[in-house]
Amino acid sequence: MHFLDQAKIFIRSGSGGPGAVSFRREKFIEYGGPNGGNGGKGGDIIFEAVPNLNTLIDFRYTQHFKAQRGMPGAGSNCTGPGGEDLVIKVPIGTQVIAEDKETVLADFTVAGERRVFLRGGDGGRGNASYKTSTNRAPRQHGPGWPGEEMWVWLRLKLLADVGLVGLPNAGKSTFINAVTNAAAKVGAYPFTTIRPQLGVASRHGREFVIADIPGLIEGAAEGAGIGDRFLGHIERCRVLLHLVDASGEDPVEAWRVVRGELDAYGAGLVDKPEVLALNKIDAVDPKEVAKIAKKLAKASGEKVLLLSGAAGTGVEEALDYFVDLLGPVEPKKEDAEAWSPI
Repeated sequence: MHFLDQAKIFIRSGSGGPGAVSFRREKFIEYGGPNGGNGGKGGDIIFEAVPNLNTLIDFRYTQHFKAQRGMPGAGSNCTGPGGEDLVIKVPIGTQVIAEDKETVLADFTVAGERRVFLRGGDGGRGNASYKTSTNRAPRQHGPGWPGEEMWVWLRLKLLADVGLVGLPNAGKSTFINAVTNAAAKVGAYPFTTIRPQLGVASRHGREFVIADIPGLIEGAAEGAGIGDRFLGHIERCRVLLHLVDASGEDPVEAWRVVRGELDAYGAGLVDKPEVLALNKIDAVDPKEVAKIAKKLAKASGEKVLLLSGAAGTGVEEALDYFVDLLGPVEPKKEDAEAWSPI
């Protein structure tokens, strides 16, 4: 399945059905009169966040969504059937954004969350509702109220516990493959990863989701390389793992570049808990690794983990850090109620 994290769609709620113009004409009934029923209400446009979806690829092929319109009223004061609501299912973490690409209209972060986004039009009045003491045989009726329509953008921000950041070729894909069930592409060239990857890691009975995004380069905030488009996927990550290539020309400068791009992007990314790790230590002399780690620790003011995703060195220590930072799993509401002494 291809990954797609944004899509533009057209949505329209159903129009209300017209009211009916009808008169009673029944045998043996002395007085007739209007009995036209009202039209049915148009269907609503409803968004629902569902689990087991992590891409918006379906919206690339289906871009127009229109709810059913209400049916016309009928004689004998029969109201027309309402139009069926149209439920649009989106992945958890999807934002509905206005056409200007800036105004967030809805944000779905919980499985099962539903929201009526566009309300269907009300049905028109039948001629029975226009009857008055002076207008005994009205022939007017309401045509039904029109539905609402608009173009919106859907933007997906993946929900993960740990987000991987670093320059291209820092070893992020190798690391996520080593600790999770992901199958990210690995290659000896920059930008091997061109779309986010998700994987589930397990440590000491604690499971957590790790997200790998394409590498950042200097100027990504201004669109250099793949740009900072995919940084939105780590906005909701609770912990960041910053991987620095020990075999690179200047690991300290590489760390500064990525931190600068996180700061330029904003959204509080630089304030998130960060685990700093010097990766690919198996490709560098141990004495040189110690020197680089010392310089990196002095520049960052943080402890530097030494690891190699390819060799598996230091991987378990990194996972232990994640477990400590993420804390215990919060019990589900139903579980807490089940164990309540009351």
